[in-house]
Amino acid sequence: MKNWFSSIALVWATTGVCAQPPVQNSNLNAVLFYQLLLGELNVRAGEPGSGFAIILDAARKTKDEALFQRATELALQSRSGDAALQAARSWKSSLPESQEANRYILQILLALNRVEEAGQALRASIFSLPLQEQSAAIGSIPRVFSRVQDKNFAAKVVEQALSAAIQNPETAATAWTTIGRMKREAGEIQPAAEAARAGHAANGKAPGPIMLALSLLNVVPSEVQPMITRYMAGDALPDLRLGYARSLIDLNEMQLALVQLNLLSKQNPDFALGWLFLGLLQTDLSQFAAAELSLQRFIKLNASTDTTNAANGPSGTSGTSGTSGTSGTDASGGLSEAYFALSQIAQKQGQLAQVDQWLARIPPDSDPLKIASRRAALLAQQGRKAEGLNLLEQVKVSNPQAAKQKALAISQWLRDDKQFNAALTTIEEALTKFPADTDLQSELAMICEKLGRYEQMESLLRGIMKAKPNDPHAFNALGYSLADRNTRLDEARQLILKAIQLAPRDPFIQDSLGWLEYRVGNTKEALRILEAAYKARPDAEIAAHLGEVYWILGQQDKAGSIWREGLLLKSDNETLLETLKQFKFTP
Repeated sequence: MKNWFSSIALVWATTGVCAQPPVQNSNLNAVLFYQLLLGELNVRAGEPGSGFAIILDAARKTKDEALFQRATELALQSRSGDAALQAARSWKSSLPESQEANRYILQILLALNRVEEAGQALRASIFSLPLQEQSAAIGSIPRVFSRVQDKNFAAKVVEQALSAAIQNPETAATAWTTIGRMKREAGEIQPAAEAARAGHAANGKAPGPIMLALSLLNVVPSEVQPMITRYMAGDALPDLRLGYARSLIDLNEMQLALVQLNLLSKQNPDFALGWLFLGLLQTDLSQFAAAELSLQRFIKLNASTDTTNAANGPSGTSGTSGTSGTSGTDASGGLSEAYFALSQIAQKQGQLAQVDQWLARIPPDSDPLKIASRRAALLAQQGRKAEGLNLLEQVKVSNPQAAKQKALAISQWLRDDKQFNAALTTIEEALTKFPADTDLQSELAMICEKLGRYEQMESLLRGIMKAKPNDPHAFNALGYSLADRNTRLDEARQLILKAIQLAPRDPFIQDSLGWLEYRVGNTKEALRILEAAYKARPDAEIAAHLGEVYWILGQQDKAGSIWREGLLLKSDNETLLETLKQFKFTP
């Protein structure tokens, strides 16, 4: 029956009824032909419900999958969930092997919030697939159930649906990972960690349980760290080792992250992203010579990958295996970050011409505000402050978020230049447009401290604490301010300890605690804390505090050495410069 196709296509084209002609079917006769045409004409006339009934009847008679799909979509178009479910179930009854029918039934049940029935449909759908396809389907479940409002009930339903999958060695790791992801999204953190461990026990090489564990590392480290450590001790997948290093950075475990990134670059020398993150971390830790080498290696590998991808066509599927986890967008963003870091290194080393050369190589689609900020800092270092500020002010923004970021960049530039009143005006104007924005409030609090408006600063910081009770920075900022002004030290301790509870590994918060101990006279304890903080994160302000403690303890040589290191890290750090002036120290 091939002759009818061109005729019916002509009818559809001339009437404008439908963009796609029906799929060829050997059961199509004249009656069915006109039945389909009538159904589509009803749809065209704005009566999708009538068209649905006609086309569903034709689908049942012909058992044609395309017609069942068309009927189901027409019911959805007319916003009749029950009719769509009727069509999809009729489709499944007529064509039991149809995976598309299963998919439609599941999605419609979820849209109707019939979650328990959706779980039953899910179970049937998964186990109707060939075994080799089941893991991929199981892995997609959290996305399918993402719109369900009751996350705890959804997690329970999915766990029940996968009860057989966790018993099968071929699907157990993926099933446990999916259960764990559902539990995590429902806020059931402990069960999520248990699911990660069960998945890892089922298959020690499967990436899913490790990825789940990494996502839980910052909330239940004791529950998932042992399995992560065991996995990383072996031949870990490069993407997972990189993910672990990034998690450690988020936890301010810089030295441990450095170990992982060095191991990654050694084991997988062609994995470009490993070199990028290694270089960025080395830059942050002021290991400038090593950072330059790592970043240059990333740029070279990235260029090699681009060349390979171009030779193999637009998909890039034949690119080097080391960079298989890097999309084109990631590569472009990575290049920007590499050139920004290299410009930062050059600036800290006083190589101002080189700074501009690195900035000129940044891809044109990069963040214009970030480029302008770097150029403005460079101009300020050259004494051309007005030009730098003008450069920031000329940046064009296309949305409210970008406008907020621009206001912050300008304010921070003005604050660094000690133009506190101008910074105040900039942020207060931005707050009229974004009154509840905590980033702007935090910047205003810093400006108020510089202007001596301590009551306003405290009010702002306490408002941020209330709005973001799990964010340590406002607690730390107020605690440090009180300690630095040597006032209300008991209250300062409570605030800083709260910040440590929220971020126990943050070296800057440890610095606040060390400075508090120094203020209350616990000099030896202050020394211990500040030494650990400086080792974890070499920073000019921590160097200022540590050097002062050394000096008071009579270790002037150590103090001078630390202060000189601090000047190399940031020669214009206000706290460090004031400390040197206080002790009349000449570097």
